[in-house]
Amino acid sequence: MNYDVIIIGAGPGGIFAAYELMQKKPEMKVAVFEAGHALDKRRCPIDGEKIKSCIGCKSCSIMSGFGGAGAFSDGKYNITNDFGGTLYEYIGKKEALDLMHYVDGINMCYGGEGCKLYSTAGTRFKTLCIQNDLHLLDASVRHLGTDINYVVLENIYAYLREKVDFFFDSPVETVKIIVGGYGVKCGDTLYTCKKCIVSVGRSGSKWMEKVCKELDIPTKSNRVDIGVRVELPAAVFAHLTDELYESKIVYRTEKYGDKVRTFCMNPRGAVVNENTNGIITVNGHSYEDPARQTENTNFALLVAKHFSDPFRDSNGYGESIAKLSNMLGGGVIVQRFGDLIRGRRSTPGRMTDAFITPTLNATPGDLSLVLPKRILDGIIEMIYALDKVAPGTANDDTLLYGVEVKFYNMEVKVNEKLETCYPGLYIIGDGSGITHSLSHASASGVHVARDIVKES
Repeated sequence: MNYDVIIIGAGPGGIFAAYELMQKKPEMKVAVFEAGHALDKRRCPIDGEKIKSCIGCKSCSIMSGFGGAGAFSDGKYNITNDFGGTLYEYIGKKEALDLMHYVDGINMCYGGEGCKLYSTAGTRFKTLCIQNDLHLLDASVRHLGTDINYVVLENIYAYLREKVDFFFDSPVETVKIIVGGYGVKCGDTLYTCKKCIVSVGRSGSKWMEKVCKELDIPTKSNRVDIGVRVELPAAVFAHLTDELYESKIVYRTEKYGDKVRTFCMNPRGAVVNENTNGIITVNGHSYEDPARQTENTNFALLVAKHFSDPFRDSNGYGESIAKLSNMLGGGVIVQRFGDLIRGRRSTPGRMTDAFITPTLNATPGDLSLVLPKRILDGIIEMIYALDKVAPGTANDDTLLYGVEVKFYNMEVKVNEKLETCYPGLYIIGDGSGITHSLSHASASGVHVARDIVKES
């Protein structure tokens, strides 16, 4: 049960750490512990017919398992330092971009070849956005799609499974400091290692907080992003998505000066449920295969909330809002934009009369009873601002699903190696509070693996 390196979490950070270790030093004895299922066993029971809403599986196959929460995402790798995390603050901007390009190359070798690389640099839409008080962020975007992303993960797992010991459905309880390294307790067994990489993702934020408290690792409060997922006819955003695919647009509200941003745009995609620690929230997927595409495009509108002392529980704040949505709607609530601005709830009858077919079975309701006024006012302002660059965004039948919450871990104090105050104990990926995207999380895994190889 003794290993050179133990990796906790088989999301993007953990996968690319294991991959790089095997590339650079294949004789190393490495184990990966994952609370969720193996990739081929990850199946969400929601089929839209017999099961239409979340049934609260013990391990959510959308959020956990090989590939992490990104396995069934739309597979967008944003190669940029402008958003997706603050990895560059630790390792430098050039190194961060180089690692993201390196990860992109691996994805291309393992099944992603042929997937288009989009770019917002020099686009005419940047000028159009500025003219309407919107700001389009620069990025190169490789879109794999949920289907091709799955193929890439399958191929990488096929490469790793003969070289690395994988323990699925094996949640780690604690991490202990022992002589010569670390002990990882899983069930009744203590596994030991010289180096330990923790890569538990956003869904592991509560566990990560507990471990940091037990080991006295310094942390600081992070933000929580709260908002809605917008669904509208694909034609409304086609002029943007056909050229850019993903457009990260930021708007500063007139009323409060808050920043509202678009996030996770899915052209011709579908809205889906997520289960984070028993709380049902909403997200979106899209596919590269035309046969699996829909007539709708969806994206999130999010407002970031930062808190200062004495309040530090940003995730608890987001959870309380999501729980309120679950209480009123039994899960996700959907509302027509026209109903929202007229101060009335959406009903099944009004939804049936709409000129758009929802891709998620959600409960018609009233989001003004769920979202704080400041956040909802900002979202409404943003929708009217987007309507200037994508006419039709503010149509009555535009659908708003709520709530969408992006939970971030408390930001863990690490050095330029992403190493904690304990030598050989690394915290990477979204669980560190430093990365917020597939590309940044993957890059952090490569960075740490290279450091381990260099020191061994």
